[in-house]
Amino acid sequence: MSTSSVGDYLLNRLRQWEVETVFGYPGDGINGLLAAWGRADNRPQFVQARHEEMAAFEAVGYAKFTGRLGVCAATSGPGAIHLLNGLYDAKLDHVPVLAIVGQTNRSAMGGSYQQEVDLLSLFKDVASDYLQMVTVPEQLPNVLDRAIRTALARRAPTTIILPADVQELDYSPPTHEFKMVPSSLGISWPQLTADPDALRAAAEILNAGSKVAILAGTGARGATAELEQVADVLGAGVAKALLGKDVLSDDLPYVTGSIGLLGTRPSYEMMRAADTLLTVGSNFPYTQFMPPLDQARAVQIDIDPVMIGMRYPYEVNLVGDAASTLRALLPLLVRKPDRSWREGIEADVAGWWDTMAMQAAVDADPINPMRLFAELSPRLPDDAIITADSGSAANWYARQLRFRGAMRGSLSGTLATMGPGVPYGIGAKFGCPHRPVIVFAGDGAMQMNGLAELITVKRYWEQWSDPRLIIAVLHNDDLNQVTWEMRAMAGAPKFVESQRLPDVDYAGFAASLGLQAIAVDKPGDIASAWDNALSGDRPTLLDVRCDPNVPPIPPHATFEQMTDAAKALWAGDEDRWGVIKQGVKTKLQEFLPHRRS
Repeated sequence: MSTSSVGDYLLNRLRQWEVETVFGYPGDGINGLLAAWGRADNRPQFVQARHEEMAAFEAVGYAKFTGRLGVCAATSGPGAIHLLNGLYDAKLDHVPVLAIVGQTNRSAMGGSYQQEVDLLSLFKDVASDYLQMVTVPEQLPNVLDRAIRTALARRAPTTIILPADVQELDYSPPTHEFKMVPSSLGISWPQLTADPDALRAAAEILNAGSKVAILAGTGARGATAELEQVADVLGAGVAKALLGKDVLSDDLPYVTGSIGLLGTRPSYEMMRAADTLLTVGSNFPYTQFMPPLDQARAVQIDIDPVMIGMRYPYEVNLVGDAASTLRALLPLLVRKPDRSWREGIEADVAGWWDTMAMQAAVDADPINPMRLFAELSPRLPDDAIITADSGSAANWYARQLRFRGAMRGSLSGTLATMGPGVPYGIGAKFGCPHRPVIVFAGDGAMQMNGLAELITVKRYWEQWSDPRLIIAVLHNDDLNQVTWEMRAMAGAPKFVESQRLPDVDYAGFAASLGLQAIAVDKPGDIASAWDNALSGDRPTLLDVRCDPNVPPIPPHATFEQMTDAAKALWAGDEDRWGVIKQGVKTKLQEFLPHRRS
């Protein structure tokens, strides 16, 4: 076979696009690509996950924390199918990921051949922004370049399908002929700023308000300085959508923290009272946590005209880059002399952090999970990257961790799928090998995905310049978030057969792989466990025995939800006495005297 095959060209083109890492799993449907990787001295690096879904999650984590393209690869049939959940995570969180998948030989297509799946139909939703199959070598440059540009421009997953025989063909470029499509590398991005007339209309609304609330999302990343200036001029408080937790420091006294189902009381109260709303870079879906519809005037800034104007009746929708649009808006804003609205927000925020500290200090059996997060928060390195899995860990991630400086954090925001915490962390380490990464995962997520992916950590960790990948397992032998949702939303007691997990020695498994492993079953040992992990010379797993009866009660839980939960407990929930005891102690902290009161 020629040493200049389609597979060789594809890897060379990825290198020209400065792709350094491809997460994948092998199979004969991509043998031609794997052979090319061998000839290319493993450039870009092929990172072997334990499962294609994990490869896709790792590509998502890589893209989220680097801002660059994430790439994953899988074989035909089952390998391609396994990518889908991770790619949907990218689609719903607006993350640029390219999937490269194999297919059976062209001569076998349509013949019900082994591992033949109609991949164009299968991927047409998840990769709706760009999906194409390459059938001749001359087609490849344009298809690959468009897939990459589209993923980056639309912040979406794209997919190219390469039949196995096409991968091994001699590469020949498109020529200067009819029905050929030459292509080129690179892309330069514009700075998009909103229309001047629209900016003036937005400023008029914001200047007229006396109680301005700002909602910042992941699209506001890179606009930190501008957000701070706008909030100062308007005397506003700033709430953060969950995916935007790292866009603004929690040490700023007017930052109310997360909003929504996992949000804080200051965010909830601020939105209930606001007469003006400015949303920047967020498509936060829960309108009920925004100001009442007939109470507030509203302005939105977003770079995506397709997503703008949703969720709330905004009077002005500004399409533009968050930073440049806020910079253009600032000279039009008038500083509000009355700071009483801001001062009230700051008092609420200070009291909230006191409440969080008090709730984390409540005794539990054996460990209050909030304390695990609270003990880490002041210890977090300034350049830390934090991931959290879906489940109860997401509650404490949202409320207990105070982000500052260059810290980054994310989770599966819109899909809220189980299992991405550990692969996100692995993707982050390949994208930012010089930064410490901390993962919070429930024991359900560890049993679903995380344990196997510790083997991937074992294989690669020594190539990371900073070896600190710390995985904290909330070990409570319960699928805890769903258990609480059953009680509060369905009014049903815990169904033991679906909710109880088999007990696993997570620390023992990690130790068998040569990783640092620390089992924690006493509250007083949490601090030293974090200190040992953060000073470790290798990845660490913390196996933390948590009390499943500590309730993730939202500060804005409705009377109906609390009544439903109470009815569920009395209907035969096996944990009812522990839940009642922990629930009362936890909720009581909101009403006890605070240090700053």
